Order: sequence, then C-alpha cells, then structure tokens
Amino acid sequence: MYPAFSDWIKSHRDLPLKLNQWSNVVRWEFKDPTPFLRTREFLWQEGHTVHVSHDDADVMVMQALDLYRQVYEDLLAIPVIPGYKTEKEKFAGGHQTTTVEAYIPMSGRAIQGATSHNLGQNFGKMFDITYQDAEGKSQIAWQTSWGLTTRTLGVMIMVHGDDTGLVLPPRIAPLQAVIVPIVSKKITMADVTPYCESVLKSLLDAGIRAKFDDRDTYNPGWKYNHWEQKGVPVRIEVGPRDIDNKQVRLVVRATGEKVDNSVDDIGKVVKDKLDFVQTDMLEKARAVRDSHLVQITEWKDFVPEIEKHNLVLTPWCGGEHQDWEEWVKEKSREESLAARGEEDEDERAATSVAAKTLCIPFKQPDLPEGTKCIASGLPATCWVLWGRSY
Repeated sequence: MYPAFSDWIKSHRDLPLKLNQWSNVVRWEFKDPTPFLRTREFLWQEGHTVHVSHDDADVMVMQALDLYRQVYEDLLAIPVIPGYKTEKEKFAGGHQTTTVEAYIPMSGRAIQGATSHNLGQNFGKMFDITYQDAEGKSQIAWQTSWGLTTRTLGVMIMVHGDDTGLVLPPRIAPLQAVIVPIVSKKITMADVTPYCESVLKSLLDAGIRAKFDDRDTYNPGWKYNHWEQKGVPVRIEVGPRDIDNKQVRLVVRATGEKVDNSVDDIGKVVKDKLDFVQTDMLEKARAVRDSHLVQITEWKDFVPEIEKHNLVLTPWCGGEHQDWEEWVKEKSREESLAARGEEDEDERAATSVAAKTLCIPFKQPDLPEGTKCIASGLPATCWVLWGRSY
C-alpha cells in the first residue's frame, strides 16, 4: 500500500491518513508451530497511518497501544506490561516499537501481546511519501503501523483455562449463561420448560447472552461437563426443588462457586455476577503475574530467578547496547542448561531456555544514582524486563 500512499498524498491537507485492514497472513519462513500462539497462517488486524510530524505519529502509536491494552485487560482479563522494545527487538526499519507483554503462568513464559510502531520517515524516503506543508515546502511524511492477531485468543486460553477446558471472561464469551434443567422420571422436560423459559426471558431482558439447553438426548451431568468445557461463565441449574422454592442454582465456571438465588430479579443477579467474575479474573491473573515479577541488581540472581519461571526486572545500560543484550541471551542459555545438566537444546525446540528482553516498561522504578548495568557494568540508564518468551 505504500506505493499508493505516494500517489494519494500530495498536501498536508491529506494528512493524517489512517487505514485499517483485516487479513490472513502466511509465514513463509515458518518452521516450528506453537499451538494457539504461533501458526503458519493467522488472522490479524493491521493499521497504517501517515502524519505530518513525529509528535502526531507518536500520539497515534500510543493510542493504538492503549487500545490493545484495553483488549487484553478490559475484555480478555489478562494483565499486560506496556513498554518500549530495545533496538535489537524493535521492528526492522522502524524508528521505535512499543509493545504490551503478557505472562503465561503454566509455562512461566512471556508473550508479546501486540505491537505499535513509529516507523519514522524511513519508509517515506523509500517509497517517496512526501507532502507540501503549509508554506509550500516538500516534507517527508511520518508513518505508524500497529497490529493484533488471533494469538490473543491463544493467550486467553492459556492464561485462564484449566484441566476441565476453557474458562472464558464474561465480556467475550459468546454464551454468558446456560440454563440446564434437572429432569427425571418424576419431572419431565415438559414440566420444567415453562419455568426455565421464564428464567431465560429474564436473562435476555437484562442483556445477557443466554441459552436454555432443552436437549432431551443428554442427561444433566453430561450437559454440565459439556458447558464447562466450553467455558460458559455461569451455569444455571433448575430442578424440582428449585421450582418449588422459586429459585435457581448458579454455578460459576471460573471459581466453582455454587449459590442458590431467588428467581426474583435473576437477570440483575446474574449480570452483577458476570461483572464480578470479569473483574475477579483480571485481579487473580494480575496477582499470579505479579508473584512472578522480581527486581534484581546482580547477575548471580538472574538465571536462578529465570529458572523459577519469573519475569526479571534489571538495571540496564540502554536499549541501544545490542552486544550486551546478546551476551545475556547466550549466557543465560548456557547457565540454564548447566543447571539442568544438559549440554544443548534440541534444534527442533520451538522455545528456548535463553532469556531475552521483553520491553523497557513505561512505568520505571526509581533508579538510584550509580546503579550499574547487570551485564556490562556500565552506568544504568533504565530498568529493562527480561524473561523466556514464546
């Protein structure tokens, strides 16, 4: 599309230009798949914008990155750490890359959730994307790009899922509540249907995505297992005793909580419960992530903390020191293998035991004067976050 930008953009009045696309991408260089996270083909959303200045482009970069943060935290209930990529890890040819980094507790690995790039003027020079400013002078445009892929679903599955199946945050669950009748020889599906349909109407009227599972080919236990595997946030059980007492039993997928509630205002009760579950899932995921986030200042502590499946925050001499970044990667790999009594990694391994920089977090702890870089011993200029990554 960049050659087209050169044709479309002539004046500062044509800017900013903002395009968004959804497309399927095939990785031709692809070798080793990681289920849910890295596949040969994936769907992604990609934005491209053109601006008159670095500052305007930077505003767009941060807006896009915060949108991605909201997708993860507000919808998927996954806490992320926003920050800048180092020179070694930034998008090739770009001016600066920002990222949101998530943490997978079961593997102790980080994963890049989404990126937003200030491309600078490099591509403007390459594709002759110029414009006339207000004074009639020719200027090279500033560009951004930012993207999000179906990897987000894989991250959500791995962060919240359990041995039973999916655990879906209510805001993104296609089905938020399912009503399962408990039928027997004493009470038939025809007997419970009017009551269940009344409950369903209350849920739908409250704006809840709900379903009444009236299939008579499966028993209640089978249905419980079926909807638990699918991660439906709330199961509503209706049996003879519930009908007599004008109540239902709510079972929360994320916590296993079981509670009996009156059918009066059941729509509001379930809606409030879904809101609580959404918040609770994020808070629990954040607590787990934070329990694996450590801050150290000496190399001797680095690999032992990485081996504990931790993310490690260390003082650093600056994102431009690619040589020392590579040193940490190789040294951590070497020491991790030695600690495990292994000589080398399987060349087919899709993930490595080596640590890498994840980001230079936006929120920086205090850096006392005189603090040294954990690798080079040079004066530290920032804190950088390390971890094993997908």
